[in-house]
Amino acid sequence: MTYENTEAFARRMDAEDPLASYREAFLFPKHHGEEIIYFTGNSLGLQPRKAAGKVREVLTDWEELAVEGHFNAKNPWWEYHEQLAPYLERIVGAKPGEVTVMNTLTVNLHLLMVSFYRPEGKRFKILCEEKAFPSDQYMLQSQLRFHGYDPAEALVEVRKRPGEHHWRTADILAAIEEHADSLALVLMGGVNYYNGQVLDMEAITRAGQAAGALVGWDLAHAAGNVRLDLHDWGADFAAWCSYKYMNSGPGNASGVFIHQRHLGQKDIRRFEGWWGTRKETRFLMQPEFDPMPTADAWQLSNPPILALAPYMASLELFDEVGMEALIAKRDLLTGYLEFILGEVDKEVDSRFEIITPADRGCQLSVFLHGEGRPLFDYLMDHGVLPDWREPNVIRLAPAPFYCSFMDMYRFGQILKAGIQAGSGAGSPAT
Repeated sequence: MTYENTEAFARRMDAEDPLASYREAFLFPKHHGEEIIYFTGNSLGLQPRKAAGKVREVLTDWEELAVEGHFNAKNPWWEYHEQLAPYLERIVGAKPGEVTVMNTLTVNLHLLMVSFYRPEGKRFKILCEEKAFPSDQYMLQSQLRFHGYDPAEALVEVRKRPGEHHWRTADILAAIEEHADSLALVLMGGVNYYNGQVLDMEAITRAGQAAGALVGWDLAHAAGNVRLDLHDWGADFAAWCSYKYMNSGPGNASGVFIHQRHLGQKDIRRFEGWWGTRKETRFLMQPEFDPMPTADAWQLSNPPILALAPYMASLELFDEVGMEALIAKRDLLTGYLEFILGEVDKEVDSRFEIITPADRGCQLSVFLHGEGRPLFDYLMDHGVLPDWREPNVIRLAPAPFYCSFMDMYRFGQILKAGIQAGSGAGSPAT
């Protein structure tokens, strides 16, 4: 693709975009009456227009049926979460029964650690990436302390090479090999939240398991963004939030993947609750836990239906479009954004540095050398909503469902104007 930094080119690309109409399926905040340029779908996806209707449907069933909505609603509540699973299986590359929806992300990671962190003897270490998302760091450290280990000894953090901004797969594999005799678990972010790098999940999974460890993935920035084949890759487990690229609403429910080789086991270590028991006998209130033969065995309580309703609205859109089409547009759109940044860099003699490697989803993380927070504030004041990360990075995530090529072109014009206006004057360089 040969890109052009012109309005005519951007409009032509939008006219030829087979997914362009899906922009209208989402609600945009406005800035001075115009839709903002939204780059933070990697933090919170926009609201699907259908979300409110899905919630109203549940509220109406609650109003008209009360408790009988569990069984007599249009979408009965007692199995509502099961209806989300087939959509998610197609998004993350899972087999039927390997996915469930419950709780929130870090809660689920803690619950999964009960089953898949199995320290024994000299095999007790956990391997993760350097500076993982803080919630993952806290979770891993607290789990190690709970089991009586010192995180300073038991947590292996794979570091980036000096002067580099991303991990090399060879370094991760070498760390696995180095600690093979003592490694119990590999748990990493499939897409790094800070630099947008997509790790080689397949190679890392195989290496970790070959070393005798179990392997899990935090897919908060991966689900709905990149190609996933969790079953075929052989991952033991994974979890993700739903409010970023999957547009389910703030703080909404988490998805969980558990490989089928771990299903149907009554004796697996697991925290258990009523909703994980077999549906056929659940309301018999039997004293012994009889697990569902699927990932639903990890369910604890009946799901929050009002929260799942907006998730359903988004998943129906994913199923209409398919990940293949979304990824195709993602690559074109992110490529155009990269081109625009390069053109602006040349025009204003700035010093942008994209720290996201070629292995990426739809996020570009950009060091603004010589520019600072005032430039970010200028963008915000002119209808652009990116994300700021210390010390001097903006994250730009052009979600393909609702971002356009004209958004990328307009952003470039606003960015150039902000630099030329001297918004970053006097800011320290990184």
